[in-house]
Amino acid sequence: MISLKDFGSFHVGGRRVKISGQPTQTMSFTPGTSYDADPNGTYLIEQAYVQYYIPEEQKYDPPVLLVHGGGMTGSNWETTPDGRPGWIQRFLEAGFATYVIDNVERGRSGWCALPDQWEGSAVIRSQEQAWILFRFGRPEDFEAGTPFPGMQFPIDAQDAFARQFVPRWTTTTDVMKVGVLAALERIGPCVVVCHSQGGELTLDTVARHPDLVRHAVALEPSGFPNIETAQRLADQHWLFVMGDNIEGHAFWMPLMAKTTASVDSLQNAGSDASLLDLPQSGFDGNSHMIMMDRNSDMVFGLVNQWLRERL
Repeated sequence: MISLKDFGSFHVGGRRVKISGQPTQTMSFTPGTSYDADPNGTYLIEQAYVQYYIPEEQKYDPPVLLVHGGGMTGSNWETTPDGRPGWIQRFLEAGFATYVIDNVERGRSGWCALPDQWEGSAVIRSQEQAWILFRFGRPEDFEAGTPFPGMQFPIDAQDAFARQFVPRWTTTTDVMKVGVLAALERIGPCVVVCHSQGGELTLDTVARHPDLVRHAVALEPSGFPNIETAQRLADQHWLFVMGDNIEGHAFWMPLMAKTTASVDSLQNAGSDASLLDLPQSGFDGNSHMIMMDRNSDMVFGLVNQWLRERL
């Protein structure tokens, strides 16, 4: 049972946009009503949404910020697709104040519907793409639903997982980084736990702001800190976590190489950096969605132990 002292939410970041010269449109917002809507005016866009939970018994300081991956939202950390407690609950049980972001364009942050503000158009991931990219099984086994041997992801809950997919843009990386930084500045010094694209959006920012983040946990990140622009790396602690079935995967093998190189670079710069290669450590079958896998509590325990040894 989790007892909360406080919980709530806030929005951070964003920019003001002025729209003019657009024609008024007659709209019916509900059946039987009519309204002359003027689209001209002032709008705030590119904000990020953050929800927070403060446990009654807060054992550790600083708090944790959870950052989701591409085409996802903060719901990734709430409850697993097969109904088990997610990492929000686990961090609260461990005594951490916990913050969860829906980054710019995602979830309760909302996306920009104004014309000519973002380049390109929205894309969304199919279940076939997730099957391959998240390493659930071989492409030819998707229709039959036959996963890799020993797969830890709850394959029977694929539909529940796919309902979490949301539209994303490929041109909003910079504004999403601004959203993360705005959240960090609002929260204050914290631990960052990021997943996948969340690594692209946070890890370089973490390296440049050791006053805001001393501990970073990256679950299979797609981006890495820039050592040349980093500040006070000797003051920081980094843990990179990688799952199974990476060998031979055209997308993931280069990222594993970059992860290993990043850990080496951080260590050479004087930072406390480690790679937790789960299969090499005797834990087989983890997918890209490590925090949703059937052994997610076990992996959380490893992450929590790593954190407690450094707090």
